[in-house]
Amino acid sequence: MIEVSAYKWVPPGAQGLVRDLRIRWALEEAGLPYRIKLIALGPEQDAPDYRAMQPFGQVPAYREDDLTLFESGAIALHIAEKSDALMPCDPIPRQQTIQWLFAALNTIEPPIMFLQQLNFKNVSDGPLRETALAWTTKRLTELARTMQSHSYLAGDRFTVADLMMSTVLDQLRNSDMVAKEPVLAAWHEACRARPGYKKAFADQMAAFKDHT
Repeated sequence: MIEVSAYKWVPPGAQGLVRDLRIRWALEEAGLPYRIKLIALGPEQDAPDYRAMQPFGQVPAYREDDLTLFESGAIALHIAEKSDALMPCDPIPRQQTIQWLFAALNTIEPPIMFLQQLNFKNVSDGPLRETALAWTTKRLTELARTMQSHSYLAGDRFTVADLMMSTVLDQLRNSDMVAKEPVLAAWHEACRARPGYKKAFADQMAAFKDHT
């Protein structure tokens, strides 16, 4: 049985954004059975057996028989490679899917994370915020331009690339930055309307409610 670690509880601002959501969603799309191992913030993150799986003490950590993995991108790619639902079989769309998976994490997420850190520190103006806003806006505009001619990132079907990019954009949920790009907003809402996402999100939120 596949096992995925997740936090028992996080502050409200992080709920629905913790990265085990990506893996729950991927497993739901792939139709693979799994169980969640809940850990508490703090000492449980530093337990030697957990650090052996996740050197940085974060979530998710993934265990499947003798295989352990950390980093949500690596785990999502592993799951996708087991499932036609998330990864095309044809070589060209397959490589394009992998390309966009990396783009989500390496090109789109960094400016969003920069902006989120400023929000966390209550930096509401100044040159750093202007830089973060401009960088994020530029990347969203470029991404929207790509979506003008495609239903999904790697062609005409949902893949793990869309899953990952959608969760990256979820971090902007308290702003109107995605809404300003109508094509991007429509694609994002279509991803969030998928049953796999809805179940993954509901399950994560249920655990937080149970451990409030």
